[in-house]
Amino acid sequence: MLKLSRMTDYAAVVMARIAREPESAHAAIDLAESVQLPHPTVSKTLKALVRAGLLESRRGAQGGYRLARPASDITASDIISAIEGPVAVTECSHADGDCELVNTCGVADNWQRVSRAIGELLGSVTLAHLASTTPLRMPIQLPIQAVSLYSDEEAAGGAPDKDSSAGSVVNGMSGR
Repeated sequence: MLKLSRMTDYAAVVMARIAREPESAHAAIDLAESVQLPHPTVSKTLKALVRAGLLESRRGAQGGYRLARPASDITASDIISAIEGPVAVTECSHADGDCELVNTCGVADNWQRVSRAIGELLGSVTLAHLASTTPLRMPIQLPIQAVSLYSDEEAAGGAPDKDSSAGSVVNGMSGR
C-alpha cells in the first residue's frame, strides 16, 4: 500500500489549521488542542516544518508559528518532502536513489514516470486547497500521460540537455 506516514498527515493537518488564520501567531499547545493531537507530536512536527522553511517561529508573548509564505505558494509536495524527504515510488525514482537493479530491471523508466506524475500532481495541490472546505477538482488528464523522461532534444535523437536531469514540458506540464 502506498501511504503517507502519520507524521506527514499530522503536518498537513497542522499546516491547514495555521493557513485558516494566517495573520495569527499560533502557539504549539493551542494548535495541539485545536487539532486534537498530543502536544509533543505537534511540537516535533512544527520543528520539522520550520527546518524545511514552511513555517516561521517566534518566541515570546507575541510569539508562535506562522506560515513562511502564502498558503497558495506551499504545496502538498513541500509538506511531504519536509517530513519524509523527496517523493519517490521506488529507490530508482529519485536522484539520490541507489538501486542495484536499475540497469537490468526493465521497469525503472516507467517507475520514474509514475513518480514524476505523482510529484506533478502533489505539486499542483496547494496548502490553500488542503485548508479549504471545497473539494479538490482532479485533472481530467492524468499527469502520467503528459510526462516525458527525456528532454525535447533527446526525444528528437539529439544530445541530452546539460541543464536538465530529465523531463520536458509536454501538454503544458513540466516533467520536473
